[in-house]
Amino acid sequence: MASVQTTSRQTLRAVELVVLAVIGVATVVAIVQEIQKMIGLMEVHLGDLLLLFLYLEVLTMVGAYVESHKLPVRMPIYIAIVALARYLVLDIKEMGNWELVAVASGVLILALAVLAIRYGHVRYPYEKDLEGNPAESPPRPTADP
Repeated sequence: MASVQTTSRQTLRAVELVVLAVIGVATVVAIVQEIQKMIGLMEVHLGDLLLLFLYLEVLTMVGAYVESHKLPVRMPIYIAIVALARYLVLDIKEMGNWELVAVASGVLILALAVLAIRYGHVRYPYEKDLEGNPAESPPRPTADP
């Protein structure tokens, strides 16, 4: 039974790595295409830079996942914030007042979510984090007697 579990884990890990490689290669191709477009037009706009930043964040997220085998939940939130900011920059002239308020509120909610997650990690660290290096981990809250 243990060999079936080991084989399953190895197969799943191999599939993960293949999919991550595909995402990484596709992202690099998209970056090259965007740079070629900017060179061809001989101009760079803020929307182009924000798109390149989005691609860079995706590559960073892939790298973090490969290294740690975990997906930090903040990274997709950062990507969503930049995507909404890009949307605001590119389409602000066509947006109605309520749409503008909705997108800006979305950015605010996502930013507050990042703050809440960061606070939670500092205030209530995972047990695994405490075991790694107790000297660097914040003190755990204790119950008052």
